[in-house]
Amino acid sequence: MTTPPRGSTRLKILLVLVGVFLLGGVTGASLASFYRLRGDHGRPERRKGGGGKREDKIFESMRRDLSLTEQQATEIRAILDQTRNDYRALRAEVRPRYDSVRQNARTRIRALLTPEQQKLFDARAAARDARRDDDEK
Repeated sequence: MTTPPRGSTRLKILLVLVGVFLLGGVTGASLASFYRLRGDHGRPERRKGGGGKREDKIFESMRRDLSLTEQQATEIRAILDQTRNDYRALRAEVRPRYDSVRQNARTRIRALLTPEQQKLFDARAAARDARRDDDEK
């Protein structure tokens, strides 16, 4: 029996390790993408504004599980609609404070970045702002 040269064994071990890390990275990225898509899958109506299919499903489930009468269903629907409107008003009231804190953090972060990094940071911040604005419509 001849034994392979020592360098050949090290190269094989190195290639196996690199392969394992690459497969792990691909698997991790795939799972992260899957969970991100799965998390948004049940909420697309929320992006289009309140009162969507999700709220209807919750209400219908409540109606069925509690065997609500028509009068109860009508009154509970009105309560839920009013509550949703109250939440919207509260968000509108508090949003300027959140925006101020967010802008302060962005200003401090930008001060640490190079001009090239600032451009990328600003573009990403604008994209996040646009998504948030779409979610709140």
